Amino acid sequence: MQELTLTRPDDWHLHVRDGEMLKAVLPHTVRQFSRAIIMPNLKPPVRSVAEAAAYRDRIIAAIPEGKQFEPLMTLYLTDNTEPEDIVAAKASGFVKALKYYPAGATTNSDSGVTDIGKCDRVFEAMQQVDMPLLLHGEVTDKAVDVFEREKVFIEQHLVPLKQRFPKLRIVLEHITTAHAVDFVMATDNMAATITPQHLLFNRNALFKGGIRPHYYCLPILKHEIHRRAILQAATSGSPKFFLGTDSAPHTRDSKESACGCAGCFSALHAMELYAEAFEGVDALDKLEGFASFYGPDFYGLPRNREQITLVKKNWRIPDELSLTESGLVPLRAGEEMTWQMV
Repeated sequence: MQELTLTRPDDWHLHVRDGEMLKAVLPHTVRQFSRAIIMPNLKPPVRSVAEAAAYRDRIIAAIPEGKQFEPLMTLYLTDNTEPEDIVAAKASGFVKALKYYPAGATTNSDSGVTDIGKCDRVFEAMQQVDMPLLLHGEVTDKAVDVFEREKVFIEQHLVPLKQRFPKLRIVLEHITTAHAVDFVMATDNMAATITPQHLLFNRNALFKGGIRPHYYCLPILKHEIHRRAILQAATSGSPKFFLGTDSAPHTRDSKESACGCAGCFSALHAMELYAEAFEGVDALDKLEGFASFYGPDFYGLPRNREQITLVKKNWRIPDELSLTESGLVPLRAGEEMTWQMV
């Protein structure tokens, strides 16, 4: 196959930051995607409808002239979120979900939930108004190995949560393990997003020739057994799995430091990366459903009408994108790609 035309996709898990970084990275998403679920982990986090509206306005102002893009907003769940916040979010029309971060689990998660059991009143309200819950599914217990955090979260927190709120629609984001695949497949009102890095790489990529900080993300890359399991899920045609890049821009100096930030920047070339992953298992015919159909279906939104085209073409990923403060290094910087969006 030399050319692939798809319904324009959406990104159901995206970080665009704010300020100058927002202006620098948003055009790359707009080029490929019609809509995106915007993560709320700013400093300070987006906790109210008013804060979400203000952030949405800043995103819209950063859309390149003549381009169409719809930011789908989320609120940051905290120990202090109230059921009334959920009702207001649903009424807004532009807040599409709430995001759960365990406190201290990842970038800008210090304001996250300290005990998921404290949020039952909020989950009940979400279930009543049909507001999806987006989970960063990891525990933060220091006694739990970093490679086991997703599995333990499912066992200790997600299983009881679904027992208490069976009708609550949940997206387990950026899944990384066979355990997550199995749980999502077996559980009603559950879906999952999958990133390009977790489809393409296992944990060896972190240490190829030395420490590779631009492959470091959370949840961390896992064993090859798990990579194969989520690749099989993504290419299975199941509507429970859909595209969410978790593209997370950090400047070079914040990644290449004594305590580097977690996150892979893939907004530049996300669809090309997904096409490579799907082609690798002879499943390009399944890419459109995963990228363009199953996400809007889960969120109750119309599928896009426009199309994009990818062509077979060798090109080199830039070593760095220039920013005002420090360069931004894309995932697989300097390497060759075999698909290109035109």
